Amino acid sequence: MTIEKLKGSKVRFDVKVSADKFEEGLDHAFKIENEKVEIKGFRKGKAPRHVYENKYGVESLYQEAIQHVLQDTYYDAVVDNKIDVVAQPKIDLDPNIIKRGEDFTYGVTVAVRPEVELGEYKDLKVEVLPAKASDSEVESEIERKLEQNAEMVVKEEGTLEKGNTAVFDFSGSIDGEKFEGGSAENYELEVGSGNFIPGFEEQMLDMKPGEEKDVVVTFPEDYQQESLAGKEATFAVKLHEVKVREVPEFDEEFVKDLDIDGVETKEDYKEHIRKELETAKEKQNENHIRQAVVKKATENAEFSIPDEMIEEEANRLYQGQVNQIKQYGLDFKTYLQYMGKTEEQFKEELNAQAITSISQQLVINEIGKKEDFEVDEETVKAKYDELQEQYKSQNVTMDQIKQAIPESAVKAEIIYGKTVDFLVENANIVKEKKEK
Repeated sequence: MTIEKLKGSKVRFDVKVSADKFEEGLDHAFKIENEKVEIKGFRKGKAPRHVYENKYGVESLYQEAIQHVLQDTYYDAVVDNKIDVVAQPKIDLDPNIIKRGEDFTYGVTVAVRPEVELGEYKDLKVEVLPAKASDSEVESEIERKLEQNAEMVVKEEGTLEKGNTAVFDFSGSIDGEKFEGGSAENYELEVGSGNFIPGFEEQMLDMKPGEEKDVVVTFPEDYQQESLAGKEATFAVKLHEVKVREVPEFDEEFVKDLDIDGVETKEDYKEHIRKELETAKEKQNENHIRQAVVKKATENAEFSIPDEMIEEEANRLYQGQVNQIKQYGLDFKTYLQYMGKTEEQFKEELNAQAITSISQQLVINEIGKKEDFEVDEETVKAKYDELQEQYKSQNVTMDQIKQAIPESAVKAEIIYGKTVDFLVENANIVKEKKEK
């Protein structure tokens, strides 16, 4: 069989189907089609072949027979010729040329795994920042910790201001009729957060605890609950209390209340924070180096990714994102509005992610082959044990894990990690940049 290489990592080849092979397809088709028809004098599915063909004609079996032989012969051609396909094939076949008792040929055009021409992947230069925390970073982190330890306390005097948290009851109605989801008691809302309908929070400003007020707003035209979109509603509001965030002072009392072993004074705590930041920076640098060597090795290589491969990966990412969005209880349209993106922009981003992911996978796989990395059975077993431990709480059995994640995928993941480790070990790590 002659395989013609095309542009864009595609190949074309012809597959010959013998008359005997097509007859096998007709036999297969007859078993299926005969179950669908009723012929007088015979139970359903029990009519002899010649009776069926006399009534419906052998041509009635062609469509199913063609599908069957195409699937068989295409698969055999791919396996026998070791063609690494990455997408569904395009079949070139005119059904009108097919006749019982005669051979026929069809053409196949299919995207294949791209051939990768590696560039430099050893001694890759990677610049990283020193893993030292500056005084200003320490101060900023302490401020963040103080904010984390802030408490909500009741505001004893004054009125409701922007940034305060209101504890209130509300009951909404449209044309005097209450609507579902429009009422709540002791609801807490940070005024100015923009979480309520436009205009609602502004009308609550300057209210005092115990005060009651009618708040009149209009739902946006694109409101997710269509029955309320664009309608004017009146909310009866009763303010119970006002809360403010009280941020603790950075003093010895604050430090002691944290109860950190070996940390007694403000200076102790600063040193504790400095070590935390530097540990985080070291980890960030490790991740940065791994990402950088993969990126550079990929940029140095040459290959051409078929559009079908990109489209398939982008669709996989799309479905994954949509399923995750549903788990958060959001519909896709609402999510896009929240993110400030159109569906087209969302898909363009996923397309770019797909190209990056495929490119890096191709290059790392090729380096792994060139360096002849292998995986022993003990490492594979250890990885499966790790996966079983990971899903222990879900009572997933080892058989279920192996069915979901085949050994080939586990080996590929291990080799990928070994290859990236190899790139890091052979990289030229430069620590010239100084922190400002």
